[in-house]
Amino acid sequence: MNEFSRLEETEIYLLLEGIYRHYGFDFRNYAFASLRRRVWNVVRDEKLNSISALQERVLHDRTCLERFLLALSVHVSAMFRDPDFFRIFRAKAVPLLRTYPYIRIWLAGCSTGEEVYSIAILLQEEGLYERSRIYASDMNEAVLRAAKAGIYPLQLMRSYTANYIKAGGARSFSEYYTAAYDNALMRPSLLENVVFCQHNLATDGSFNEFNVILCRNVMIYFDKTLQERVHGLFYNSLVNFGLLGLGDKESLHLTAYEHSYEQLSDEEKLYRRIA
Repeated sequence: MNEFSRLEETEIYLLLEGIYRHYGFDFRNYAFASLRRRVWNVVRDEKLNSISALQERVLHDRTCLERFLLALSVHVSAMFRDPDFFRIFRAKAVPLLRTYPYIRIWLAGCSTGEEVYSIAILLQEEGLYERSRIYASDMNEAVLRAAKAGIYPLQLMRSYTANYIKAGGARSFSEYYTAAYDNALMRPSLLENVVFCQHNLATDGSFNEFNVILCRNVMIYFDKTLQERVHGLFYNSLVNFGLLGLGDKESLHLTAYEHSYEQLSDEEKLYRRIA
């Protein structure tokens, strides 16, 4: 590693340490390559010349922190994203959920809410919504506000409809939103049993016991240490035989919890806690 790279690494370390100590947001165990790229994007967006200058601004300007959090959070989402996962969830998870009198579901890293509405729609169609409570969490207040608002570009509804159909949707997807100019407003009834909350997977603990935890395409941005922490958090938050859903690039393989679950589908990362 040359001198510039060592200096750069030191600057990033001090930036993250300062944010953690001053604000409590912990990015110290995020995958470094992705983190470095995003930090430099913020430096350029703020029209600064160095990471050290960004540290000074973030620690003294709360609005800059908000911009920083938005930049470091990954908000690539869609309604019924990876529709095969939702199709398998209907086939494998729903019959198990029918055996519970009350269902608690945690959507960890819910971002701007597309997965929240997708799960709510699925549960409504399967007759399970009335006895369910969905806890949708993210570390970022701004994306939680967007999720609560439930307003999405109308031009996306065509692709979302295609995803919905592939996921086994039983109705017309247009029933779930109202078109208003260039936007689609999701039906408010979909949020009647949803609780939005700010939660940081890197630092916060369990806040309930859940029948289902979905955390898809979030941990790919964490290093091994943080991934192990989050797997422990999820394991301790699930009821016996509770369900865990991960993204297609995520896995329990080579974690301390690899043998604590059984995989319910060869196609998708849907697991049931067994130990």
